[in-house]
Amino acid sequence: MDIDRVAELQRWEDSGAVWEVVSRRGGAVTVALMRCDGGEEADRFTSDDPRLLDFLGNRRSSEDSITQ
Repeated sequence: MDIDRVAELQRWEDSGAVWEVVSRRGGAVTVALMRCDGGEEADRFTSDDPRLLDFLGNRRSSEDSITQ
């Protein structure tokens, strides 16, 4: 079963939490999901899903402007 990582990141943002790009390598990205109550890392995943890569663009975190 494939996980919709774009929807996951959008839900994460909607709940007031932050995600951060940890690394970009070889067409894949690793994203950390940070807690909204102190910024500790709650989870992380790596994906090469083109839809996710397009959603992230050049942003390094959910706090960056989506137009970058």
